[in-house]
Amino acid sequence: MKTILTRRTIRKYADREVSETLLNRLFSEAARTQTMGNLQLYSVVVTRSEEMKAKLSPAHFNQPMVKEAPVVLTICADFNRTSVWARNRQATPGYDNFLSFINAATDALLFTQTLCNLMDEEGLGYCYLGTTVYMPQMIIDTLQLPKLVMPIATLTVGWPAEEPPLSDRLPNASFVHSETYQDYTPADIDTYYTAKEQLPENRHFCEINQKETLAQIFTDIRYTKKDNEAMSAGLLEALKHQGFL
Repeated sequence: MKTILTRRTIRKYADREVSETLLNRLFSEAARTQTMGNLQLYSVVVTRSEEMKAKLSPAHFNQPMVKEAPVVLTICADFNRTSVWARNRQATPGYDNFLSFINAATDALLFTQTLCNLMDEEGLGYCYLGTTVYMPQMIIDTLQLPKLVMPIATLTVGWPAEEPPLSDRLPNASFVHSETYQDYTPADIDTYYTAKEQLPENRHFCEINQKETLAQIFTDIRYTKKDNEAMSAGLLEALKHQGFL
């Protein structure tokens, strides 16, 4: 079976080192991924020390795996390196803008996904932390990121000490559109989401949170309008601070 079909998020890790040699090989292989203009608009900050993991932890809502994983990788959109190169080669960079951030963020995410695929093949476990863009300024300060460098993704990495069940996924028909985008009818939503909603674990979420539907778990508890607006403001401020806006 293809490794991607058994992909799991790993939050518990064995007491076993992830060698620098292995990581460097995976970085070299992941660097073969697509990149805008062949510029490789990303950087990776490797965190191993207990002290630095403890400093990063609050930015990720103190999720235990940040301190417990052997390695924490922060992948950044980086137009600083390219700009320094340009200035040192009699060229004038013009990458202090939102489009350049989008291009560098895309590069960083492509690199991150390729790296994840490679780690799967090696048997490494990892957890992708969405919190990176929730509290970016804390990460910027902790990792001493210069202007035009923005944290985009964080991976906690180690050898798995658990085998959690596979997460459910929506069917292809729910996200594949032919020729043009076809908006969703109530009947479509019933077809695509009922199986997900009826999973025992999702019904349990509703019960313990006293919610009528699974959708309310996401809108009222996990990703609320208030939180989204507050973290959006923080993200915009961080982008200004880093020189992209």
